[in-house]
Amino acid sequence: MEDKNQTPVTEFLFLGFTDELSQQLALFVMFLIIYLVTVWGNLGMIVLIWTDSRLHTPMYFFLSHLSFVDVCSSSSIAPKMLCDIFVEKKGISFLGCAAQLWFFGLFVATECFLLASMAYDRYVAICKPLLYTLIMSQRVCVQLVVGPYAVALLSTMTHTTLAFCLPFCGPNIINHFFCDILPLLSLACADTWINKLLLFTLAGTIGVLSGLIIMVSYVCILMAILRIQSADGRQKAFSTCSSHLTAVSILYGTLFFIYVRPSSSSSLGINKVISVFYTVIIPMLNPLVYSLRNKEVKDAFKRKFNRKSFLIASFVALNVECEIERTLDLG
Repeated sequence: MEDKNQTPVTEFLFLGFTDELSQQLALFVMFLIIYLVTVWGNLGMIVLIWTDSRLHTPMYFFLSHLSFVDVCSSSSIAPKMLCDIFVEKKGISFLGCAAQLWFFGLFVATECFLLASMAYDRYVAICKPLLYTLIMSQRVCVQLVVGPYAVALLSTMTHTTLAFCLPFCGPNIINHFFCDILPLLSLACADTWINKLLLFTLAGTIGVLSGLIIMVSYVCILMAILRIQSADGRQKAFSTCSSHLTAVSILYGTLFFIYVRPSSSSSLGINKVISVFYTVIIPMLNPLVYSLRNKEVKDAFKRKFNRKSFLIASFVALNVECEIERTLDLG
């Protein structure tokens, strides 16, 4: 009789961040600026890579997909979060929650393995430079990009499907600003230990496997760099890895902190802050890291800027010349 009286949940409600108007306004402006920088920065990186022939290398092929993943992962969270800041009832439909969870999980898992693919690329470039073009062929590069999407799709589809097959009969309030898997499972009206076991198994496998690939690659890279005799050679070899190593440290450090640190009711606010970091801020940081710390990207930006300035100057000069000729004709 108790089961018959339970009403299935058709939507979920977020608690969000704060109810104070001044704080809401500050958060809205900050998140909007971050999201715009994320979109324009990553799309600009993609356009730059695909239009500059000097960047048509495996490293930047992976970087263009990393930028695409960052745009998609941020767009699965930020627009809804921005809309909810000033709304009293921060609701999302049952299917909307499932879609948000699926898309975000897909792109985060893909990013982990894309960083592993980029680490392998750097390993081949530094440890086997003479065989680089042979090993990192176009076919291999495509496989190293398709593989992360395929593994992430399998993982995300599994735990999202299992999560939304559970009965949800109330309460429907998620103490978060998006549909994260663990707060969602805490609302299910059934035993979720299988879901949590599978979630941590898949997430652990993705994190450990991709992290192990990155770690082994950089151990080999470090050993190869230490064997280089000249200081300039070591500096040049390390500079090719510094941007990628920075991006890896930011992402894995944040994910490790939020998922390995023991959770408690008093840490919910801290978890929200950390979640903001890896859902909104990290996608913005990657193009900044690669543009500020990578000489080839900065040179490509300069070439594009100088070409644009030249075209504008030529256009202005042509218009001035036409006006002078027209004035002389009239005279």
